[in-house]
Amino acid sequence: MCGIVGFTNNIQNPDKVIGDMMDRIKHRGPDAEGKYIDSSIALGHRRLSIIDTGAGGNQPIFNEDGNIVIVFNGEIYNYREIREELRAEGHVFKTNTDTEVLVHGYEEYGTNLLEKLRGMFSFLIWDKNKKQLFGARDFFGIKPMYYAKMGKTFMFGSEIKSFLDHPHFKKELNTSALENYLTFQYSPTKETFFKNVYKLLPAHYFILKDGKLTVKPYWDVYFNEEKGSTVEEWSDRISEVFHDSVKAHKIADVEVGSFLSSGVDSSYVAAVADVDNTFTVGFGDDEKYNEISWAKDFSEAIGKENTSKVISPEEYWGSLEKIQYHMDEPLADPSAVALYFVCNIASQKLKVVLSGEGADEIFGGYNVYSDPDGTVYDKLPRVLKRGIADVAEKLPQRRGVNFFVRKGRDVEERFIGNAYIFSPAQRKDILKIKTSAPPPQFLTKPYYNRVRNKDDVTKMQYLDLHMWLAGDILLKADKMSMANSLELRVPFLDKEIMSLAEKIPTEFRVTRSKKTDETKYITKYAMRLAAKKDTPEQTAATAEKKKLGFPVPIRVWLREDKYYNVVKTAFESKNSQKFFNTEKIVKLLDDHKDGKADNSRKIWTVFTFLVWYKVYFGV
Repeated sequence: MCGIVGFTNNIQNPDKVIGDMMDRIKHRGPDAEGKYIDSSIALGHRRLSIIDTGAGGNQPIFNEDGNIVIVFNGEIYNYREIREELRAEGHVFKTNTDTEVLVHGYEEYGTNLLEKLRGMFSFLIWDKNKKQLFGARDFFGIKPMYYAKMGKTFMFGSEIKSFLDHPHFKKELNTSALENYLTFQYSPTKETFFKNVYKLLPAHYFILKDGKLTVKPYWDVYFNEEKGSTVEEWSDRISEVFHDSVKAHKIADVEVGSFLSSGVDSSYVAAVADVDNTFTVGFGDDEKYNEISWAKDFSEAIGKENTSKVISPEEYWGSLEKIQYHMDEPLADPSAVALYFVCNIASQKLKVVLSGEGADEIFGGYNVYSDPDGTVYDKLPRVLKRGIADVAEKLPQRRGVNFFVRKGRDVEERFIGNAYIFSPAQRKDILKIKTSAPPPQFLTKPYYNRVRNKDDVTKMQYLDLHMWLAGDILLKADKMSMANSLELRVPFLDKEIMSLAEKIPTEFRVTRSKKTDETKYITKYAMRLAAKKDTPEQTAATAEKKKLGFPVPIRVWLREDKYYNVVKTAFESKNSQKFFNTEKIVKLLDDHKDGKADNSRKIWTVFTFLVWYKVYFGV
């Protein structure tokens, strides 16, 4: 795991500038550094040594004649197989790294190299003879890649903050991103919060030649149910491919550990991986917010050591500016802070950790997926349900209100991902500024169009795989682990697992429970059965446990005077007054404190932006 930076070279002091850019992301790779500079390009690399940990693994790395050079962030888990294929074709290797496989693979296959890879990656290859830059990002977006064109300079890297050190970078806020963010809680398009800075989307590559940038996709998910097998047979197939993925994800020349909560995903990873150390964090003593005792019991049952930490409110709130600095863009997911702390305690013992991200998107695990038609309410006329939804949408946020909104809308209208914070009308009401941001359904429509003939569960999964997963889940996973110089690997997010999962019938992803007459559904059904087979008998209840994620008591804290006042001060600040109708966001805060509504998600979304803005733009 590493950090990469670079730019097209048309400045007087490229060596100093690339050095400053590399220093800005030293946390991504504290073990070594390297750079390449010629009259056309400057490339920089910070290394966290995992494979071939000696000097042979330092980057940049070149081909035999030195005309092709690469900087690479990530891991290629099938690099040994590809290396043997390339050796058979006559390529000569000088190192044992996966990085060199990419160099020779590019020589042999060109952009078709991407089809052969299994792993997580973002990399840049400079072809001196062609004067061509080739950049790519992995299938799911596990590793980030940003780029910007500022005048005649094209710059690129793992983190936007590295661009701040380039003399041609112009730091401007993209206000359209703010309005989108208020709905999604993250930046949902290829645009970022910095004007003219873009993300390379997952499963895309670019070629820069003669000043022209071409961006293309190279892979996608295709849900196509395969009938005829029982759910037990599917669980056996899941078990087989998951064991293979975990084995691949453990390839390293250093120790590998595992994160562990009380949920099935991380428990399944920890049990199959057979690592020596697991890591857990929680809040207070309430089991709603603290899974440490569960994780310790599970670790003991599988014979592993668990390291845990209880995060105090003071630590949580005191870390927010640091968190948003590392995030590059505001992310209003409260669990990002918890993830930072669990990465921190793991980094004190090792360099690589496995985690359970991606299982919900791939196997159908989110609770919202278990909302198919089946209640008495669903039998009401559609026009009546839509009318009730119109009324419910205007009511204060309370438990049960969102049920009527969901039931009165088609999935394409109501589902934009696992977070829907402010509606378009609500965000315009609190914003003082005018932006050109489109309604959220405009952003989700292209994805829904690709699966227009699929069922609602599949539609939601497909959307989450393309927006929520990269925009929220993997953003925080990468930035919080790298902030602690820790490599986080996600064995569920493997293209071989996805190839199997896209064939699983919907009824084996989300199914009606047979244990009760009530309308209850089991998410990740086939995967849970696989986990039960691979998990010790005394811990099998984990496979049936309701998903919690990283539960954080934000709702509770915002009703305490201390933290209410912290947020109110931010809401009334000069920075806030630039963007928001402050009396309206303060009312959201007051109504929450008084128990009139649960506005915690809305409050946190606005507050997080203000914290981020203060770090990068404010006073």
